[in-house]
Amino acid sequence: MKRDNQHLPPLAAWQHKDIGSAVATGAADAVLSAQRVEKTYRNGTRALDEVKLDIQRGEFVSLLGPSGCGKSTLLKMFAGLEEPSHGHIRWWGKNLATVGAEGHTLAMVFQEATLMPWASVEQNVRLPLELNRMPRTESNLRVRDALQLVGLEKFQHAYPRELSGGMQMRASIARALATRPNLLLMDEPFGALDEFTRNKLDADLRRIWSQQDLTVVFVTHSIYEAVYLSSRVVVMAARPGRVIADVPIEAPGAGGMRDDAFRITPEFMGYCKILSDYLTLANQEGGVHDTVDH
Repeated sequence: MKRDNQHLPPLAAWQHKDIGSAVATGAADAVLSAQRVEKTYRNGTRALDEVKLDIQRGEFVSLLGPSGCGKSTLLKMFAGLEEPSHGHIRWWGKNLATVGAEGHTLAMVFQEATLMPWASVEQNVRLPLELNRMPRTESNLRVRDALQLVGLEKFQHAYPRELSGGMQMRASIARALATRPNLLLMDEPFGALDEFTRNKLDADLRRIWSQQDLTVVFVTHSIYEAVYLSSRVVVMAARPGRVIADVPIEAPGAGGMRDDAFRITPEFMGYCKILSDYLTLANQEGGVHDTVDH
């Protein structure tokens, strides 16, 4: 689509001058690629309209937008849980059949922890490994490593009812990490938590991402969370859902951990302002109909 700078907030227009060098280089090299993806439900609701998005290995990409913009629908397509009405999703340049092969695995973390209440933390984390009939020796190692990554190694024998909401979500993330995925999909996992717990989990997730060979796609409603976590933030508008901006987050710590001090830097606040301007446009009646060229 054409560039239409009259619709861009001033800061956002400036930010996108060099966006081409910071975003995906092409679908052929992408871990995930949405190629003109549309989704229309049987009742006629058009959830997504010609979404084009490439995500490269090692990126942390947040999908940000108002309710009803199709963020979760797109994530479910990336997980293979829904199919597009039109267009194609590609995983590592191939169809869904390639998912599960060595180097091409994915895991998903949902909005709720969805733990088995009758099972211990250790048993919950082990579940996907047992379903894959993994030998006990190997699964023991993976469960231990996953619990250490999320800081729950001392709670392996606890039951979900004995854990706080944040700890339950840690267990859910550990369950996903135990499969040692190459691609991690997360559907607003921290949205129901208090701000202090959310910030702590954001920091831990950022640390895990920087330490592991992970590509992450993360759905959120929070501008602050998106800027803190991401190497790119993709902004979506509704009616119907579509991408209106793709903002690379180039800031101190972009290649590794970001501490709390980053949250009060001018760079952080500048990116929050850019994304806030875009969300204002996304929430306007009719939204934005021109996407910034990449």
